[in-house]
Amino acid sequence: MNPEVSWERLLRRHLSGLEPYQPIVPMEVLARESGKTVAEVVKLDGNENPYGPSPRVARALAQFPFYHIYTDPDQRQLRQALESYVGLGHEHIVVGAGSDDLIDLVLRLFVEAGDQVINLVPTFGMYPFSTQVCGGEVVEVPRDEAFGIDLTAVRQKVGPRAKVVFVASPNNPSGNLATPEQIRGLLDMGLMVVVDEAYYEFSGETVVPWVKEHPNLMVLRTLSKWAGLAGLRVGYGVMHPRLVELVMRIKQPYNLNAAAQVAALESLKDLEYLQARVRDIVAERERLFPRLKALDFLCPYPSRANFILCAFLKGDAREAHRYLRRQGIFVRYFDTPRVRHCLRISVGKPEHSDALMDALHRLGAGLADRPA
Repeated sequence: MNPEVSWERLLRRHLSGLEPYQPIVPMEVLARESGKTVAEVVKLDGNENPYGPSPRVARALAQFPFYHIYTDPDQRQLRQALESYVGLGHEHIVVGAGSDDLIDLVLRLFVEAGDQVINLVPTFGMYPFSTQVCGGEVVEVPRDEAFGIDLTAVRQKVGPRAKVVFVASPNNPSGNLATPEQIRGLLDMGLMVVVDEAYYEFSGETVVPWVKEHPNLMVLRTLSKWAGLAGLRVGYGVMHPRLVELVMRIKQPYNLNAAAQVAALESLKDLEYLQARVRDIVAERERLFPRLKALDFLCPYPSRANFILCAFLKGDAREAHRYLRRQGIFVRYFDTPRVRHCLRISVGKPEHSDALMDALHRLGAGLADRPA
């Protein structure tokens, strides 16, 4: 047996053809690609907070004396600190290395090989990716023309092996909220309903209070967006205490690193600052939307998140994506059905929006010059 290839027969078969999740790339790579400095790059592709974390975070990280000690596997301090912010006791809360960690843990709890996960497309790409890693089957249910949830279509796809449905609200990449009626309809189907509120702070709408009444409801949130901790990876889930016990049992013992915990605790002590930055981002979203709408080749969709999805009425979204990259402006393009003609633009600072609009005006002038 050739030792160089013998391991391949031992692979989990469903992983051999798995398509990797398409992540965004770091600032220094973007700068090198566009020939700009890092300071010149306009990064609007990751829905990150352009203002960064609370100033308290850097000071606390510099002063923390126990990086050489393992973190608390029960996450006691942070779970208790989250109580007042969430509005439920710590027995309902579990923390992960970003909400991606919790998506994976939820699927590990419920999905065996051949089990089905309902995916309301278009939506966040980690749901199908993590489902396939776990050996589950992804069942796609298209959203309606306004990116709403089609409950009738979901009911038609829910079979005996369906276990979980993910609901991003606001949805990524479309920015719209799931209605209470849609979420109640899903809960009534007997599935585990995972409502992903990664962008909750920008919408102000939540179903966290429903957790006490619906044991099949799990709510995921993150500190990546509103608190500016994307690089430190802190997310949390809110769910029935029995589910918290099970997630705590199967997670990696030290899944939350010390720096992430310090940063999260300091963020929760500086809500006034961070909520002011959230208001700045929402205000910029509302300033940017009509400017995008005024372009005759774009149709922006109303958003309750910190990004705006724009459909191209003229021209090609992929070409526009490449054009903006050459200008040092990075937005998100999805080569998937329903949004292949769209770009998702994260809301940055006013100067980022201004640079974007200047580039889009130049792009529009070029489109106007093309022969019909």
